[in-house]
Amino acid sequence: MRQENSTHRSLEKALEILLSFAPHNPELSTQELSEKLGFHRSTVNRLLHVLEKYGFMQQNPETRKFLLGHSIMDLGSAVQQSLSSNLTRIAIPLIDRLRNQIQETVVLEVAGPTYTSIAHIAEGPGPVRIKENVGARHGYNAAAGAKSILAYSPPEFQERILAQELTAFTPKSITDPKSMKRELKEILRRGFAFDDEERNVGIRAFGCPVFNYEKRTVAAVAVAGPAHRITWERHTEIVPALKKTAAEISEQLYYSDDKSINSTRK
Repeated sequence: MRQENSTHRSLEKALEILLSFAPHNPELSTQELSEKLGFHRSTVNRLLHVLEKYGFMQQNPETRKFLLGHSIMDLGSAVQQSLSSNLTRIAIPLIDRLRNQIQETVVLEVAGPTYTSIAHIAEGPGPVRIKENVGARHGYNAAAGAKSILAYSPPEFQERILAQELTAFTPKSITDPKSMKRELKEILRRGFAFDDEERNVGIRAFGCPVFNYEKRTVAAVAVAGPAHRITWERHTEIVPALKKTAAEISEQLYYSDDKSINSTRK
């Protein structure tokens, strides 16, 4: 039992050493780590060389100080690839739960370079469907999910999208870049997007963005349905649950931000 506890404590100390290099990966000496963590210098030295052996640390031959090694990058790359490929798998149970909660159709839109694509549709129980299928594309100027992604995207991405011709999907679609910029500012102000029959006639939707660990918008969750049922007045009922779902998906993509849209804005 004593040996097992000692092994666990050594592992904990090794992990604390690794975490000492976050978030900027500074070069640190054995002495600096010993003082920072309160570990004996010989303990730090021993653990550093074990971590170095497995590629988690590397030593600058000139300064003799340590910094994170290639194995950290390998693990980070593995996480990044799994998150990108597993986004839909991560989101589906949360989207299905939201559908069951609000009894309306819920859609997952995934961001692309010029449009979004529907990755999952959890159909509501009502008799009226939303006229969309998995794989359908949405312009960034129309659908609620797409607009929410664009609103929280970097300015250079917004400018590139708005420099292109904005398609008129319906008579209500926003096709003027200046009007679209005003719409994006309004989405940022309230923390969600509203599609007022801009993508499909007779269909309205609310949308909130999903962020990844790089704080980049990679998808959106939208609640959609017939215009007579998805009214603006229902935003106080629908949007809090929608924001919660988008936040939970973002959290599983390792997103963290105290200024998240899912805090106090409704």
